[in-house]
Amino acid sequence: MNIKLLSAAVGAAVFALGASAASATTLGDVKAKGFIQCGVNSGLPGFAQPDASGNWAGFDVDFCKAVASAVFGDPTKVKYTPLSAKDRFPALQSGEVDLLSRNTTWTINRDTALGFNFRPVTYYDGQGFMVRKSLNVKSALELSGAAVCVQAGTTTELNLADYFKANNLQYNPVVFEKLEEVGAAYEAGRCDVYTTDQSQLYSVRLTLKNPDEHVILPEIISKEPLGPAVRQGDDQWFDIVSWTAFALVNAEEFGITQANVDEMKNSPNPDIKRFLGTEADTKIGTDLGLTNDWAYNVIKGIGNYSEVFERNIGQGSPLKIARGLNALWNKGGIQYAPPVR
Repeated sequence: MNIKLLSAAVGAAVFALGASAASATTLGDVKAKGFIQCGVNSGLPGFAQPDASGNWAGFDVDFCKAVASAVFGDPTKVKYTPLSAKDRFPALQSGEVDLLSRNTTWTINRDTALGFNFRPVTYYDGQGFMVRKSLNVKSALELSGAAVCVQAGTTTELNLADYFKANNLQYNPVVFEKLEEVGAAYEAGRCDVYTTDQSQLYSVRLTLKNPDEHVILPEIISKEPLGPAVRQGDDQWFDIVSWTAFALVNAEEFGITQANVDEMKNSPNPDIKRFLGTEADTKIGTDLGLTNDWAYNVIKGIGNYSEVFERNIGQGSPLKIARGLNALWNKGGIQYAPPVR
């Protein structure tokens, strides 16, 4: 067997393994073992990071907890697998994790060739640049000739090359596999520029020795729709993950919070009654393979989308990222969820 045929055979085997894992019904496997195995970033402040006791927290971690709340009625029924950008896709393909919630961009290649399903977008992001204030750089268009630190195995590499080529700029890529290595190299002065999704730049800046000495440039050079991914071949699990995210957004729109969700169960609003599973004839939960109070369990477990955003990466967090595009559709953003009916 020549090299090309061997490569194709290996790729087909990996894809088939992922498809087989999915066809076994992920929900059944998850219920049998009693927890969800969730793939997350190995350490990104605000999105996924363990504390000294090994307790995980962050925006992406909370989504894992939301799915556990939907399935088990308990946000603690999760085990976390920290993954590098390089390792995240094989881990999902092989069935090592049931769900990938790791600041991952939805692209056509990942959605098709890699055998994944993405939806919905939990965070609308875009790639940016961070530099030292001492360089007195005001725009990415002033970066010609710069050494740029970038993480391997990400969409960031391609976006970087495309942007500099399109603007006839020269640069020297300084590439590392692990996010921690990129940050350490930038801190040590091995490169002039750090590029990644803007949300990550806010996180990374917090880890630097003197955060105020660094500035994030205004340019956004790409679309980075970030969200959870699952394997193709298991529509039920895909629906559960998707509608869990939609539940967070719908709850914010309804004004349902972690604090008032019990009170809201008594609402006369038929949409809210249906959403929280108190309408007599509702089947929205059983149609998913869950209990009819699954959405109630999600909000009771972790709160609505606004609560998750604000405490982890918004104004209630050290990152203080503005909602921007991630505001609700009726408040100037593009976060929008289908109706629960």
